[in-house]
Amino acid sequence: MDSDRSEYKQVIVVREDLKLSRGKLAVQVAHASITGYEQSDLNTREKWKMEGQKKIVLKVRNLEELMKIFEMARKEGLPVGYVKDAGLTEIPPGTITAVVIGPEKSEKIDRVTGSLPLLK
Repeated sequence: MDSDRSEYKQVIVVREDLKLSRGKLAVQVAHASITGYEQSDLNTREKWKMEGQKKIVLKVRNLEELMKIFEMARKEGLPVGYVKDAGLTEIPPGTITAVVIGPEKSEKIDRVTGSLPLLK
């Protein structure tokens, strides 16, 4: 752990309205995780990896809510990105499926995503 006792995590937020198959959803979450990793600085990545690469998947109802989370994270200065699908299987090309925040300190991410429900 960091000397300031911070915990690091990555949060991936997905859209409920797309009704993706489990496999498709898993792929979108994997894309998001890599995107977030690439957005974070080296020091944060290393701390996150040392702590076991904690990931949490949350959900929102639709694209509007998803992009609201993206904008909130961006305004907070968090490492953030989104996944835009190629459209080769279940959904049209260019569909935004997920937003990733982090890895970053948990308390910073919680300011944006703390009220969102877990994906079950």
